Amino acid sequence: MTELNVERARQAIVEHTRRLGESAAAAGPDAAVPTAAKWTITDLVEHVGQTQHWVAEIIERRITDPTQLPTEMAVRPADPRQWQVWLSESARRVASACSDEALDAPVFNPAGDERPGTRFWMASMVNEAVVHGFDAATAADRPADIDADIAAALISNHLAMLTAPTWAMQRPESAHAIRGTGQTLQWLATDTADDAGAWFVERRPDGATWRPGTQQADVTVTGSARSLLLTLTRRLTLTDREATTISVDGDTDLAQHWLDNTAHVSG
Repeated sequence: MTELNVERARQAIVEHTRRLGESAAAAGPDAAVPTAAKWTITDLVEHVGQTQHWVAEIIERRITDPTQLPTEMAVRPADPRQWQVWLSESARRVASACSDEALDAPVFNPAGDERPGTRFWMASMVNEAVVHGFDAATAADRPADIDADIAAALISNHLAMLTAPTWAMQRPESAHAIRGTGQTLQWLATDTADDAGAWFVERRPDGATWRPGTQQADVTVTGSARSLLLTLTRRLTLTDREATTISVDGDTDLAQHWLDNTAHVSG
């Protein structure tokens, strides 16, 4: 599984949250977020800041029992002029919580996979900052750069979530829809080193699986790691102008069906 160096992941949380805050300020609190239906910039800022504080508390308290998860959320400042500082604080808090000492400590992992809880949450927080940073940049009509190594790690994390032991409990309709009878999908990044940008997905009757590497598939989707990430997280479509770096070879309907049935809950 493609993973970021721990320090790189911490830096990504802080840096992409900073960019998100700048984009939110440029867009304004009432601006609609085109890539997150029904959300405004206010909703986006609140979601990211609250989630970062919430996760930081889980790790700081080494919570292992899901019944003991925090029930109170951090309060977003009423004044939008304070949002960038608030987001900076939340990002630095959760990045600091993901300390070397906490990485392999017992912490609840809602995916139920083999990752220690802190490592699960750290990947999730990078995803929140990067993908929602793109959302904010789109609302502000600003560019949103995502380095290839970060995008590749988030694609691995995305597929790990969709095939996690608990996905069927969290999203039963998605888990059912992406089952199959052996259909295969290959996702290939053009700008990563070695096999760090290759993901092979198989849709089996008992659930979808994925593994790194290349193999002959029913459909192969090729493009920059950034474009693949934004397409997999449904920020871009296969035919968006910004996704022109993407090419589809094989059963396009199969790729589209996968995308249509793999959205995460939080927009």
